[in-house]
Amino acid sequence: MSQEIERAEPVYEAELVDDAAPRLRRWDWREVAGWLVRSPFRFAGAVGRGLVVMTRVWRRWVQVHDYREAAVQSEKLADKFVEIRALTLFRWKVTAAVTGAVSVVVLVADLVWGAVVLWAAGLLAAVALAIAGRRRDGSPGRKAVLAGPRALAWTMDVQLLVDAFRDAKLLGKDESLRLVERATRTGAGWAITVDLPATRKAADVIKHRDALASALAVDEVQLVVERVRGVGGHAGRVFLWVADEDPYGGSPQRTPLLDVERWDAWRPVPFGRDARQRRVELPLVWTSLLVGAIPRQGKTMAARLAAAGLILDPYTRLYIFDGKGGKDWKAAEGVAHRFVCGDGLAEVEAVRDHLVELVAEVQDRYARMSALDDEVCPESKIMPGISRDRSLNMPITAVVIDEVQVFLEHPAKVLVGGKKTTLGEYIVDLLAYLARKGPAAGIVVILATQRPDSQTIPSRLRSVLGSRFALRVMDWRDSNIVLGEQMNTRGYDASTLLPTHKGVGILRPDGETGADALALVVRTYYMANPEWQEICARGRVLREQVGTLSGHAAGDDSSPGVDAVSVFGVLGAGSVPDVELPEPLASVLHYLGGELDEREFVPTAELVEALDVEPTTFGRQMGELGCRPVRQYVPGDDGEVRRVRGYLTADLRTAVAEINSER
Repeated sequence: MSQEIERAEPVYEAELVDDAAPRLRRWDWREVAGWLVRSPFRFAGAVGRGLVVMTRVWRRWVQVHDYREAAVQSEKLADKFVEIRALTLFRWKVTAAVTGAVSVVVLVADLVWGAVVLWAAGLLAAVALAIAGRRRDGSPGRKAVLAGPRALAWTMDVQLLVDAFRDAKLLGKDESLRLVERATRTGAGWAITVDLPATRKAADVIKHRDALASALAVDEVQLVVERVRGVGGHAGRVFLWVADEDPYGGSPQRTPLLDVERWDAWRPVPFGRDARQRRVELPLVWTSLLVGAIPRQGKTMAARLAAAGLILDPYTRLYIFDGKGGKDWKAAEGVAHRFVCGDGLAEVEAVRDHLVELVAEVQDRYARMSALDDEVCPESKIMPGISRDRSLNMPITAVVIDEVQVFLEHPAKVLVGGKKTTLGEYIVDLLAYLARKGPAAGIVVILATQRPDSQTIPSRLRSVLGSRFALRVMDWRDSNIVLGEQMNTRGYDASTLLPTHKGVGILRPDGETGADALALVVRTYYMANPEWQEICARGRVLREQVGTLSGHAAGDDSSPGVDAVSVFGVLGAGSVPDVELPEPLASVLHYLGGELDEREFVPTAELVEALDVEPTTFGRQMGELGCRPVRQYVPGDDGEVRRVRGYLTADLRTAVAEINSER
């Protein structure tokens, strides 16, 4: 055995063993040889598959398969039969003409250059068919590859749209869409109208718009989803519009009010443009407006746009109160009947006095309208003729308050009607009365705030404000404060707006705006400070011409004497609890504020987070006060309905009443 052992050279660290290299090279050559042997057969298979694929494509095209499917889905096949037959015959003629032309060209080339043309044409055709019939990524025998970024490969093909709906979980596996109108180019995007299956609703598509946008590989701002309403619409009919690019990019458009000499307050004010660049107009008469946003998102601009139309009507009377105290509203001082700028106690008291004056005027207007002839005032509410009759003295009167939270949160104690309250609470009651009773008497209330929360804007005021406009806010709760309860679960959440989209907000209108949606995203017009000053100066000139300049603008700040006690009697102000409530019930009531009468159920998790308390201790203390938690189904942040623990507001009110009765 010793003779079979051969002495080997020492192998040092990091030295390659030469014997492995030949084996590796032999393995490579075998792979290359195998690939060369298989290539002709793979090429022939790809050509065969390509021939089948192209035959199917040509067959679908010549039989007008896309048009036929659309007619079947819209249940109009019988109506479209003649058109389908004519288009089929035309495509057969095109096929014959192209085939003949290609044959003639190849034959002539063969006569001129010989058989090489036929071989070249055949080779090119084979390569093209092989490319068309190649195996796709993921098919058997293919290696997995990393996919590139998803891009919008969508020309409004119905099948691609169906796939996107299914990917977004808006359609079941066996469900499909019905095409109502074929895809068309509308503006800078594609538009299409479809019918959902009988068990699906358009509201669900709107609510999950972000999921559908992801399935279509576009940003949410590029996708507009609306339910088709009115004649020809129903709960399952959806209109879709997809923009080619960000519809809110670029420079904003200047307000059309700069191009008019005067405006009629009875006409909706040009407010902005939607994603499809349609003009959105905001009605103001017979309603009111709340604008909410975090700072530097265009809140003041939106309020000034609404006020600009009223300023250009010389028969409109303006009460303008600026809680910020800057220059934003200074130009309007020359047209305002009442003007307050600042946040001191004197300014807050002046706002209160002016609002008391307005409440008394509303009462007086109703009394006088009831005595007017039915032809002049048929419905006990102001009409255009009444508002312009100088002898009646009932013009459209707008109350515009920027940074309204400054006045609503003022803590100074006052005695009103024999009861102690804060100055801010009293102003809340005055504004709530004007927003509730004032519209029919010609009073327009426009409020703007950078703190849209339940404590700042109590529900008794918020619930009577007709139109809402929410620019970007911090979270969905603030968005709901402006737009209304559970609007985020219906697909409208202003906290999702992009910070770079200045002046873009969600409008929930009270009246006709040119769109049938519950709410819509609007980019407001732009009005620079010099243009704002120009409009205010023009409004003053108009008032001087017709003789309607009055009050502060005319140098007269005197106010008629008003009995504040009699005014307080019609406000319906909420009463303060007779005794001090124990914790944590007192904190719960303070957190809910006016929502105590608006909401039916409050989740425990919401209270624990808002009050920053320990859950077990909080539940035990609430139970000792007579408030037992219950379980109810409520929509979550993602729109899904879940069963959660919480408290009924009726039980909270009962606990307060029992504590008051015991003491």
